Amino acid sequence: MTENSRIVKDSVTPVIVKGVVAATNGHHAQLNGGHAALGKDGKKVIVPLLEADAHAVHEPPDGGTRAWLVMIGAFLCNGVLFGVINTYSVVYLSLQKQLQAVGDNEASSKAALVGSLTIGTTFLLSPVSGILTDKIGLRRTTFIGGLLTCSGMFLSSFFTDNVTALYFTYGIMFGLGAALAYTPSLAILGHYFKRYLGLVNGIVTAGSSVFTAIMPICLDYLVEHTGLKTSFRILAVISSFVIFCAMLYKPLQPPPPPPKVKPGRSAVNTFLRSFINFDNWKKKRYIIWAVSIPIALFGYFVPYVHMGKFVQDNFPGKGENLPVMCIGITSGLGRLLFGFIADMPRVNRVLLQQMSFVLIGTLTMCLPATGSFPLLLAIALAMGLFDGCFISLLGPIAYDICGPRGATQAIGFLLGMCSLPLTLGPPVAGMLYDQTGSYKLPFILAGIPPLFGASTMFLIRCVKDEASKQQTMTTEPKLEPLAHTAWDCENSTDGKPINGQLHHERRATLASSESLTAEKNETG
Repeated sequence: MTENSRIVKDSVTPVIVKGVVAATNGHHAQLNGGHAALGKDGKKVIVPLLEADAHAVHEPPDGGTRAWLVMIGAFLCNGVLFGVINTYSVVYLSLQKQLQAVGDNEASSKAALVGSLTIGTTFLLSPVSGILTDKIGLRRTTFIGGLLTCSGMFLSSFFTDNVTALYFTYGIMFGLGAALAYTPSLAILGHYFKRYLGLVNGIVTAGSSVFTAIMPICLDYLVEHTGLKTSFRILAVISSFVIFCAMLYKPLQPPPPPPKVKPGRSAVNTFLRSFINFDNWKKKRYIIWAVSIPIALFGYFVPYVHMGKFVQDNFPGKGENLPVMCIGITSGLGRLLFGFIADMPRVNRVLLQQMSFVLIGTLTMCLPATGSFPLLLAIALAMGLFDGCFISLLGPIAYDICGPRGATQAIGFLLGMCSLPLTLGPPVAGMLYDQTGSYKLPFILAGIPPLFGASTMFLIRCVKDEASKQQTMTTEPKLEPLAHTAWDCENSTDGKPINGQLHHERRATLASSESLTAEKNETG
C-alpha cells in the first residue's frame, strides 16, 4: 500500500491517521474543528487539521438566518430596480404630453427611448457586472450599483424638461446602476441555496412584481400632485435601499480560480481570460440558450411601455395603469408557483421556459383583438403568470448549465445579449404607432419573436456538453431538471467538506501500511 489512502464515503469505515481511529461515526476531526480522536489505548489524541482547497466549491447551506436575510435583501433589490423600470409607462405619458405640447412629431418614440435606454443599459452592461462580481465581489459591485441608481434618479429631477439629458441620467446612469446591482442579486442565491434554488429565485424575482403592482398607483399620484421633479427625488430615496441590501451579500463560494497559463498563448488572450470565463462559451447548451432568449425578448417589453397609451386609445375613461398592475400581480404569483414546480426532480426547466414564451407571444398578438376591458385584463393576468415563469427560471437554468463557478458571468452575459432587443422593441413599436395610429401591427409583430425563440430552444435537447458526456459514461443519470447539471459535475466526489460532514472522498496521511494492516486485524 502507498502512504496515502482515501477516506471513502462509507460512514462506518474507520480512518487511521498515525495509528489513531479518526472517524468511527461518520465524522472526521478536521470537519469538527480538530477535536480529539481515540487512540488504540483508548486515550484521546489530537488529530491535525487537513488543509482545505482555497478554490473548492462548497455545498450551499439551504437555509439559516443569513440565507433568509440574503433572500430578503435580493427581494428588495429586485423590487426597487424593476419596480422603477416596469412602471415607466407613468413617466412616459407625462413626457409624451410635454413633447407634444412643443409640437414634436416624434413624441412617442422619443419618450419611449428614455425607458428603453434604462432597461437596455441594465441588460447591456450586465456582463460588466458579472466580471466585476468575480473581481471585486458581490457586495462591492452591488454597492456601486446602488450609488449610481440613486444618483441617476436624483439628477433626473433637474432635467425633467430636457429629454436629451434624461437619456443619460434616467436611461444610462440609472440603467448602469441597475445592471451592477441586478446580476449579483441573482448570483448570490446560488451561494446559499441549491435544493430550493428555484423557489427562492421565484420569491426574489417576485419582488419586482410586488413593486410593479404597487408603484403605478403611487407614482401616478405623485406625478399628478407633485410633478416629475419631486417624483424623481422620491424615487431616488427609494433607490438608496439597494445600498443597504448590498451589506447583506456575503459570498460563501470562492472566486473562480485564475486561468492556467499555457505556452504559446498571446498576452491579449491571457488578459481576456483573466476577466472572462471562457469555459461557459465551450458549453453548447449555454450558447443555444443565450441566443434563443434575446430572440424571444425583442417584443417582450413592448406591452409594458405602450399598454397605458393602448388603453387610452381603445378604452377611454378606464384605468390605463390597471393592466400593468395585473401583469405585476400575476407575475409574482407565477414566479412563486413555477419556482416551486422547477425544484421538482422530474421537471425540465428549459421546457417550462419554452412554454412561457409560446404563451406570452400568443397573448401579445391577441391584445389588438380585445373588444372589452375585462377581456384585456384577463389577457394581462395570463401574460403576467407566464412572465413570472420565464423570469424565475433564469438563475436556476444558468446554474444548471454552467455550475456555481460560471453562473455569475453566465447570467451577466445572457442579460447583456438581451439588451439590444429590449432597447429596440418599444421605440420600433412607437414608430409604427406614429405612422399607423394603431397598436394592431406593433402588438402582432411583438408576439412573433417569443414564438421563434421558444422554437430554437428545442436544440438544447439535441446537444450535450463534454462534462455531461463524461459523467454519463461513468454514472447513471440522475433525475435533475436538465438530466444532469453542471453543478453536480463540479461537485463530484473530489474530497470537499459539505456542511461540516464528510460526504465526498478525501485523502488522509497514514503512518505506514503496517499500522493500517495491524488496525484492520484488531477491528476485524
